[in-house]
Amino acid sequence: MVAFRLSSRLAAFEGMVRDLARNVIRPLALEADRTHSYPASFYDSLAAMGYSGGQVPEEFGGEAAAGEPAAGSESKKRPSSSNRLMVLGSEWLAYGDPSVILNIPGPGLGGPPVQITGTPEQKRRFFAPFKPGQPVAWGAYALTEPHCGSDAKAIRTRCVKDGDHYILNGRKTYCSNGARAVWTVVFATLDPEGGRAAQRAFVVEKGTPGFSVGKLESKLGLRACETAELVFEDCRVPVENLLGGEEYYQRAGGTSFKTAMKTFDKSRPMVAAMAVGIARAAYHELRDFVSEGHLGGRPILRNAPLRITLATMRRKIEAARLLCLRAAWMADHGEPNSKEASMSKAYAPQIGQWVCSEALHIMGGHGAQRERFVEKLYRDVKVFDIFEGTGQIQRLVVARRLMPNIRIQ
Repeated sequence: MVAFRLSSRLAAFEGMVRDLARNVIRPLALEADRTHSYPASFYDSLAAMGYSGGQVPEEFGGEAAAGEPAAGSESKKRPSSSNRLMVLGSEWLAYGDPSVILNIPGPGLGGPPVQITGTPEQKRRFFAPFKPGQPVAWGAYALTEPHCGSDAKAIRTRCVKDGDHYILNGRKTYCSNGARAVWTVVFATLDPEGGRAAQRAFVVEKGTPGFSVGKLESKLGLRACETAELVFEDCRVPVENLLGGEEYYQRAGGTSFKTAMKTFDKSRPMVAAMAVGIARAAYHELRDFVSEGHLGGRPILRNAPLRITLATMRRKIEAARLLCLRAAWMADHGEPNSKEASMSKAYAPQIGQWVCSEALHIMGGHGAQRERFVEKLYRDVKVFDIFEGTGQIQRLVVARRLMPNIRIQ
């Protein structure tokens, strides 16, 4: 049976994040966009309220997520709701300002690879900085390189074993929180011609010799989010920081490429939900604008084609939201969700771009003004069809899952 209502716990969490987005984040968003940052006290307050960028597993020092059974309880065997929580939180935080969710202290996108592939000792060690009560800290994830993004198997950052260390050389780009992260999950290869089997993942800690931060990107949108270039020049990483340990790669099929793809199965519905949140914000801005406006002495909302446009926006926004929640529900129930995660990621950003573009078009010069939130939303939404796998790549993933016996060039 399919249920279209959130549980009382999920609904309460959604309401809490919605209030935070409307009452706390939105009033700060335009100024943060202009200055490219939020004040440090803002993230301290978010951490104090229990918000984290990427969940720390309870068994490694994190708190039980809202709506989750406590560790050791008889209800422990119930399906998780953590992925749905992340999708709901992503949508409404992005409604306030998508830069915030990318900036929230926590392990971030680096958390899932550690959780998926890390040894028990690595999990204890690398999740430790994010335990409740610790100073705010960030983790990061570095896969994209100057010459490749969606084609993850084409990375060229090299790793060469040297005694009890690996030597890394290469560059990574567009790394959220890369400059301030206490550690970064970095993907490298033993041989660029070796394909997926040659790839390895490392946790590179801040201050490691040979690891430095290059330029900080100046972007069209998400301006209040730190995006860094990372440079590795004879960077010496201890063997114990090889994610999963040597044994993982010695086993049949052990490769960091699988880690990257499993990470995306969890993160893509969240990214898609952020696009839903942006679309919802643009829809509300347009709805309020036309509700208050007049054209030729007549209320703008008396215009039938405009009412149809608003209705179409709402329909597409809700469809995109359901795709995100379905992919998250499958992850919470331990079901393979690669196809559904890619469906949500392929669809929601397109809807976000269309809604923002239509809102800006209808509002005309009013929408294009910097003090109007729609102008910011229009800039912010574009990247959601690009990062975490472009829309074109998502459509290829879906096609391959639907037609597994046909090779798509």
